[in-house]
Amino acid sequence: MTNVPFISASEVEHRLDYPALIAALRQGFAEDWTVPVRHHYGIPIAGEREQTLLLMPAWDAGKSIGMKMVTVTPGNGARGLPAIQGIYLLLDGATGAPQALMDGPALTARRTAASSALAADYLARKDATRMLMVGAGALSLPLVSAHRAVRPISQVQLWARDAAKAAEKVAELQRHGIDARVARSLEEAAREADIISCATLSKTPLILGDWLKPGAHLDLVGAYTPELRESDDRCVTRASLFVDTRAGALKEGGDIVIPLRAGLITEASIKGDLFDLCRGTHAGRSTAAEITLFKSVGTALEDFAAARLVLKHL
Repeated sequence: MTNVPFISASEVEHRLDYPALIAALRQGFAEDWTVPVRHHYGIPIAGEREQTLLLMPAWDAGKSIGMKMVTVTPGNGARGLPAIQGIYLLLDGATGAPQALMDGPALTARRTAASSALAADYLARKDATRMLMVGAGALSLPLVSAHRAVRPISQVQLWARDAAKAAEKVAELQRHGIDARVARSLEEAAREADIISCATLSKTPLILGDWLKPGAHLDLVGAYTPELRESDDRCVTRASLFVDTRAGALKEGGDIVIPLRAGLITEASIKGDLFDLCRGTHAGRSTAAEITLFKSVGTALEDFAAARLVLKHL
């Protein structure tokens, strides 16, 4: 372990430009890698919301093995710390020898945003120019940047419950050369948007299905447990439903799990996942007026593909 390099957050971000990362993820979902269901543990913390520990392995037999250990601590916001903390370990598949350690949150943010953009490349209208970002957390800038890598996004509105945080995040987007402004009304911004991306820890729906215009694409990245949700029942009954992986979304994401338990949708309502889209077994959007919804809960395959791409640049 003495010679194993540690790749910092800034290095991870530098080495994972979105076009290359999206291409790597597209290839990864078309490969036959082994990705066990991730280990998911709830850890109670007195006086605050439950912490989550995730262990996420994946491997390409005889070539590479990867493992991410990450914690999601909702109470970290009050401490001035990111909710997501963790580390990624990449091993040589032939010998098991460690090859690299890298910053987990940076890898997670980058691959999460790229996965949503990969889905949008199949599901969002080709002429999508207006984007609404719901949430002012660590994923806001990555999600906007990644979507701009696959669609001609020229106008971005951002909404968050905390107006001050929304203004700060908009200023950050502007520093990156993005035409962004604070959305004063969530409903009005949602009704105008071609792409709506949500990255929050909301317990109640933020986006209502009646707000979605014909041709809209809804990207749901937050609400990573069965009790959380960012969309209402009308969203899932109006939209064509897609997920990153069926195994994860049907068990972990409240936006799918809650209406599934209520009998509003069935497992057959899911038209496809990223495996189907990347392998060409589902074409994605079928008409210009179709409303599409993509629910992401994350998969170790995404981390594995991203980590291998980082290693190529060592």
